[in-house]
Amino acid sequence: MEVIIYTKPDCPYCAAAKESYNQRGIPFIEFDAQNDREARRRMLEISNGDPTVPVIVENGKLKEIGWGGRG
Repeated sequence: MEVIIYTKPDCPYCAAAKESYNQRGIPFIEFDAQNDREARRRMLEISNGDPTVPVIVENGKLKEIGWGGRG
């Protein structure tokens, strides 16, 4: 499974999402949507313009925006 997580620094929901994947032993690629313009563009394309983070993509498909109903 390929997992991509779009995050922002100091985002507690992003940290919780990453910790959950780490605890389950699921590797992921993290992109900083705040400081990386290209990553932000891709994230907004995937999320239909929703700037909420984290944005989680599994196997090329949007899995979740936010974490646990928050973000």
